[in-house]
Amino acid sequence: MIPGGGQPNMQQIFQQAQKMQQDLARAQQELAATEVEGQAGGGLVRATVTGSGELRALVIDPKAVDPEDTETLADLVVAAVQAANDNAQQLQQTKLGPLAQGLGGMPGLGF
Repeated sequence: MIPGGGQPNMQQIFQQAQKMQQDLARAQQELAATEVEGQAGGGLVRATVTGSGELRALVIDPKAVDPEDTETLADLVVAAVQAANDNAQQLQQTKLGPLAQGLGGMPGLGF
């Protein structure tokens, strides 16, 4: 409800929603262009993903490669990719969190 019992200004609400949509699109573009890294095994395996979660690179130090123990290498790869994805999620929360919170503060919509 609007203080004083007046009707919401629909034009203002529409403009706010449009601006938030533009801000969200811009933030999503920034996320897709930003890269974050995760690592495992003290840096023996490093994974790079975009802020939107796309795997871009995987670097494996030759010291991590033991033909007799491929399971450990696989575990390190999974851990590095997971760490990179965790960093991407934190970046998403940083970039998109304030925009999502703004959705609840639009006057006249009862949020």
